[in-house]
Amino acid sequence: MFRNLTPTVKNLLILNVGIYAIGALMSVDFVQILGLRYIFAESFEPYQILSHMFVHASISHLFGNMFALFIFGPLLEQFWGSQRFLVFYLICGLGASVLYSGIDYAEKRGLQKDMEAYMANPDPDRFNSFISEHGTLGYKTFQMEEFADAYRARPDNNNYAQQSTEYVSNIAGFKLNIPMVGASGAVFAILMAFGMLFPNTELFLLFLPIPIKAKYFVTFYGLYELYAGFQRMPGDNVAHFAHLGGMLFAFILVKIWKNNRNSFY
Repeated sequence: MFRNLTPTVKNLLILNVGIYAIGALMSVDFVQILGLRYIFAESFEPYQILSHMFVHASISHLFGNMFALFIFGPLLEQFWGSQRFLVFYLICGLGASVLYSGIDYAEKRGLQKDMEAYMANPDPDRFNSFISEHGTLGYKTFQMEEFADAYRARPDNNNYAQQSTEYVSNIAGFKLNIPMVGASGAVFAILMAFGMLFPNTELFLLFLPIPIKAKYFVTFYGLYELYAGFQRMPGDNVAHFAHLGGMLFAFILVKIWKNNRNSFY
């Protein structure tokens, strides 16, 4: 199996696994350093648009992405050649981050405006509306519910008003600085390209004991990501729109390259 490993896929595997291993062994939090932030967050840096693609939050996150790269990547690299495959991987990964950042901006700009409005005019009803809309920091959920009841009972208490602004600031600050990491955008692009170029290849999945053609698998996965992106469940920290962005850019690139076989590549 390893004899069929192609050069670019091998180097990507080494890079991703190496960064994770260095972080684990040296206690360096690459997620916080290299993860992609909200574009107007204080912690945003332009290099994060690229660097987040090579960082993973957990061993399971790393394994899932690298396993898919290992399984589907070599055939695409053999089909296209190493140069085109690398260009595809990077463009789709960057495209995924662009789409994700656009959706992330729309969501977090609303949070930022709500925070600013609350800071200008705090009161118990607005505090309840804010935490209902934007949630709480998990470990302080019960504490804030108790505080909300106390604040409602004494709405003119300046200490409660001050404390409420601190809660709101902490919630907004935490959520505005959550980093997005992982090669998932590029990996989902690889899945899309595989499904388009080898649609009738039968796949055997661990959770499905019957073969399924690549085109159906990719279609199902894309529809699921679309559903999950719009029906965001509490506690869901998966960047579904990054996955969709990778698939979208993969679709566009494959279509362009199919229609332009005399291109540079």
